[in-house]
Amino acid sequence: MADTPPSLSFEVAPGGALRGPLQVPGDKSISHRAVMLAALAEGETAISGFLEGADSLATLAAFRAMGVQAEGPEQGRLRVQGVGLHGLQAPADALDLGNSGTSMRLLCGLLAGQSFATTLIGDASLSRRPMGRVIEPLTQMGARIEATPEGRAPLRVLPAKQLSGIDYRMPVASAQVKSSLLLAGLYAQGETSVREPAVTRDHTERMLQAFGYPLRREGDRVCLSGGGRLHATALRIPADISSAAFFLVGASIAPGSDLTLTEVGLNPTRIGVINILRGMGADIAIERPRELGGEPVGDLRVRSAPLRGIAIPEDQVPLAIDEFPALCVAAACADGPTLVRGAAELRVKESDRIQVMADGLSTLGVDVEPQPDGMRIEGAGAAAQLDGGTVDAYGDHRIAMAFAMAALRATSPIVIRDCANVETSFPGFAAASAGVGLPITEQRGATDA
Repeated sequence: MADTPPSLSFEVAPGGALRGPLQVPGDKSISHRAVMLAALAEGETAISGFLEGADSLATLAAFRAMGVQAEGPEQGRLRVQGVGLHGLQAPADALDLGNSGTSMRLLCGLLAGQSFATTLIGDASLSRRPMGRVIEPLTQMGARIEATPEGRAPLRVLPAKQLSGIDYRMPVASAQVKSSLLLAGLYAQGETSVREPAVTRDHTERMLQAFGYPLRREGDRVCLSGGGRLHATALRIPADISSAAFFLVGASIAPGSDLTLTEVGLNPTRIGVINILRGMGADIAIERPRELGGEPVGDLRVRSAPLRGIAIPEDQVPLAIDEFPALCVAAACADGPTLVRGAAELRVKESDRIQVMADGLSTLGVDVEPQPDGMRIEGAGAAAQLDGGTVDAYGDHRIAMAFAMAALRATSPIVIRDCANVETSFPGFAAASAGVGLPITEQRGATDA
């Protein structure tokens, strides 16, 4: 199992404003998929904007262990020599995916069609996350995947006699499950189709088409047939809207802020955070809209504005599922109550994000009521301040970054413990944040117990 990262805490002084331009790191979801499809393509794929965070580096290391040659990454640039759909080799050891649920779930599908057995392991947090949601439909396709009795890692993916396409209706909207089945479908006989109960991010579909693989959409269904080929291409990965979300919230709640986030991915399946914040009264403008590597991008200019509490529309929840820790901080600084429903998925992320955010916000003096599928947050008011205090991120990168932004509206410092996993999605977060005005310092080696 992966080693526990060294202890790291953030201490953020109260107040401040966010100003200037900032480019956050490359999109994590797209970085994972770029490596996977580049490895399975024929020829060399050049990637720029690759996220050099622990999660996407774990995906890259996994493919190197299966015989894929890659040069880099260096300043976000990576060159991958594809081996074709059937060119992967058996790794010598288990593939250690660290904290990355995306890597583990997508690799389950991709590895289900290989001729060799593979063991997938991860850190303590990943080993607690449910994998049955991908194992069950993959088993319907003929995959052979062994897990713990609770359906968790470590996982062992064994060679299947033959995968067969299925028409699968997902009980819960999940881009990771959808992507895992589509990757297995590359190796399956016949057609694989996945039906979504709600729209989820479509990076896998866009990228399959960028690599020349035929795919079609029919309403709520995504369909592909096995037996095709992937052709190498050039990819530029936009900045990650999930990382930008913390700064969208921070600049909205801190008086005097005027921040521009450059080259942010604006995939329609990912802009729930913008829609929700605008619904709360945020001043967010999209400038220079354009397309980058098959994905829409733009610069986001955000200026401070008084926010109001709202009932978050349930159709926006799947489009902002990773941004809810940040949105909870926005709600805490808004005028009136905010109600989150239909977000039970938050309980099985890197932490139980509903309970962990509720506990932390309570420490900061916020009236919050966790519910099975969401929470009710009574905002302190557009001009009110939060208390300072010490909160625990429980190793969850998005919790850590969300509470860092809360200090912009606090009366005294906020200390956030167990923050080392911020490196999984946003290496250099503290330095980048300090560069635009967040008074943050790192404390390494402090006891987080």
